[in-house]
Amino acid sequence: MVFEKVREILCDQLDIDPEEVTLDTNIIDDLGADSLDLVDFVMSLEDEFDQEIPDEDIESIRTIGDIVSYIENSL
Repeated sequence: MVFEKVREILCDQLDIDPEEVTLDTNIIDDLGADSLDLVDFVMSLEDEFDQEIPDEDIESIRTIGDIVSYIENSL
């Protein structure tokens, strides 16, 4: 459930095919997201999952799997 929602948000924002996104996908290296894309993505995640993601935690997030684990552990 969390992975599917994260993937949906990311694909909508970056206009990419969901087939390109796996748990191992690196948001910056594999998908070409820049810092502004990342900020928009995190804001959307915060809205969707109704939780704040502190800046220091964002810095450690690199892959979709990192995001999914973070959200699942925070719920």
